[in-house]
Amino acid sequence: MRKACHADLIERYENPIEHACDLREGQVFVADGTGGKPEGLCESAWQTLSPFVMALSFGAEDLWDGWMKDRRSAMISCNDGFRPVSFLLEAEAVDGTPARTESEQ
Repeated sequence: MRKACHADLIERYENPIEHACDLREGQVFVADGTGGKPEGLCESAWQTLSPFVMALSFGAEDLWDGWMKDRRSAMISCNDGFRPVSFLLEAEAVDGTPARTESEQ
């Protein structure tokens, strides 16, 4: 996970907000594929991420026709235009290790 902050846009357009985003870079969230939001993840980010999480959890691959090096991953950002947070979504094998495509084995 990585956070960006567009201070110029915040200054120009946003009303003051004390805790707009409490996520920290490097945090890891695990979704179990049942559609439930991982604990600690904000609702807004989950609304953006959940369709991709569910697709990957049910075996989807190559969501953007070769864009990602790992076919079972996606880079998705939340919808906060002032301070977007980017998330690397990776499908895991049942034992918790990252899933590998045939070409990676």
